[in-house]
Amino acid sequence: MVSIYRLPMMRVLMVLTACAVLLGGCSGRPEVGALALNSDAAEGARAHDIFIVATRARDDRPDTYFSGERSVEVNYAEARISVPPTHKPGIIEWPASLPGDPGTDFVARSAGYLPSAQAFKSRINQELAKRPRGKKEVFLFIHGYNTLFAESLYRLTQFAHDSNNGAVPVLFTWASRGKLRDYLYDLNSAAIARDALEKTLLELANSDADEISILAHSMGNYLLMETIRQMPPSLRHKIQKKIHYVVLAAPDIDIDLFKSHLRRLGKVDKPFVVIVSADDRALRLSRALSGGVDRLGAFSDDEELTKLGAIVIDVTDLEAEDSAHHSKYAILAEFAPELQRAFANGSLTSESSIDGTRTFGGDLGTFVGNTAQAAVTLPIRIIAAPVVLATGGSL
Repeated sequence: MVSIYRLPMMRVLMVLTACAVLLGGCSGRPEVGALALNSDAAEGARAHDIFIVATRARDDRPDTYFSGERSVEVNYAEARISVPPTHKPGIIEWPASLPGDPGTDFVARSAGYLPSAQAFKSRINQELAKRPRGKKEVFLFIHGYNTLFAESLYRLTQFAHDSNNGAVPVLFTWASRGKLRDYLYDLNSAAIARDALEKTLLELANSDADEISILAHSMGNYLLMETIRQMPPSLRHKIQKKIHYVVLAAPDIDIDLFKSHLRRLGKVDKPFVVIVSADDRALRLSRALSGGVDRLGAFSDDEELTKLGAIVIDVTDLEAEDSAHHSKYAILAEFAPELQRAFANGSLTSESSIDGTRTFGGDLGTFVGNTAQAAVTLPIRIIAAPVVLATGGSL
């Protein structure tokens, strides 16, 4: 990746100014005190227990828990976050003022540190024990660049709530400062977190979970792919045995670097699912900061990706809820179970075949058939090589 310091200063200023304009709506996110507890009753609200692994430093400010600075040690925590009965899928209903209203806002019900990795795994196993055999699944979320701790926690809560698949949600949160100007700091923080993520994946593989599903967003994909690549083959094979699916959402990773990862890894048991969008403005800016090299999440050659062993979900035509068009994946959470069943059953109907790859349907209803909610018309395309689907897709 080309260093920001080697770019002409005027270009850097122009890129960061554009970034501030596009993503300025994120500036209202609470950095301090976002986990102020609220015990008020709210009929119809639903709470989710989230388990946390952090390479962020602990933050002594009340109800904050973790800052954007790096920690030498890996920290563990857990939190219970409530989702309001008025929740709209794909959205985080932030409180206008803390601690919020559980009838209309995401609010924290409880939060606290865990003393060790052993305590973390013990709590995971306790939650898994509540699930029936065959349903003992862990869902690991790795957030991206410019993400505050509370923001990553609430995003995972939103995804767990909307997908409603019963998996135990685990957040891996690395030291992003949540500031636009700190792109390089965040990139280096992601690289520093590789060993901690590798350890976390091993701990989850050694837990009582039958399956592990992984969702990485934005720069979190750089962290995930670098971690997978550095693993010894024996460890990678052990973890792969429990992998259900791996989704790379709006991945902020150099396309050539990603291709080199796939060539190095060779054939994998479950193909990566890559969510791309040609109108992702955040990735356009990342491309400008990175020497003009395409980012995986905005790569336009879907067929090339499928030949490398990926399943591509193209959400370009999906209406975005954020001005940067960088979080469209959150909208798909509501339909994750139906998408999984459609892939697992191989029940997709082919519309076209291009150079050995296939495009399935023109809207979400085509993919999920009668299993989804009525009148589903989300405009997405799924592109995959037939051999991938024949072996049972990983989504």
